Amino acid sequence: MTYDSTQSPYIVLNAIRKGYRIGSETVPIFSNLDLEIPRGDFVAIMGPSGSGKSTLLSMLAGIDRPDSGSLCIGTCLLHQMGEAARTAWRAGNMGIVFQFYNLLPMLNAAENVELPLLLRPLSSKERRVRVEKVLDLVGLAGRGNQHPKLMSGGQQQRVGIARAIVTDPPLLLCDEPTGDLDRKSAEDILGMLRVLNKEMGKTIVMVTHDPQAAQYASRTLHLDKGIFTEERRAAR
Repeated sequence: MTYDSTQSPYIVLNAIRKGYRIGSETVPIFSNLDLEIPRGDFVAIMGPSGSGKSTLLSMLAGIDRPDSGSLCIGTCLLHQMGEAARTAWRAGNMGIVFQFYNLLPMLNAAENVELPLLLRPLSSKERRVRVEKVLDLVGLAGRGNQHPKLMSGGQQQRVGIARAIVTDPPLLLCDEPTGDLDRKSAEDILGMLRVLNKEMGKTIVMVTHDPQAAQYASRTLHLDKGIFTEERRAAR
């Protein structure tokens, strides 16, 4: 099944303002940022260091909150929610894929993937079935007992993706997911993200410095000094 991304917005940022205090001064990041992302879209965010990419991803994840303006994902008004409510919402609605995997070295692959499920009212058998299913999906069937230190970077990132999708969230946020990988491993991971988008309907927002990685997205937005300066859509 292929999902159509030409539908009503799923993520809406309107007139976002955000700045950080440094000493007695406030350094502005966003002064009037607007963004709409339809459900089922795959968006790459590019831009130089300091352009606001990480801050944008942090706000979309509900880790940070805008100073003013509105940030809505689905029916949730994240800008109006307190920290505890945002944390609970994040656990049930999104998965995050990190550049450096963020796996716990003392746990094996299956145990790392299982972590988000420990917050759910599931039996150990139900958790095990889900973990096995997503490890198979990312090409790591039978590798659940292996520890991260014995895996390649590409395999560790597959574990990271499995952990991000084990709760079946509608939204994936990817922070430089191929930045620590060789080209072949990067292409494998990006191909996997494309499958999650096209065949499973995941909405994906990916921050990347790599133009080749951005080509896997359906559109690329360029962020510079807190504003979007360019949009490029992938050829169909």
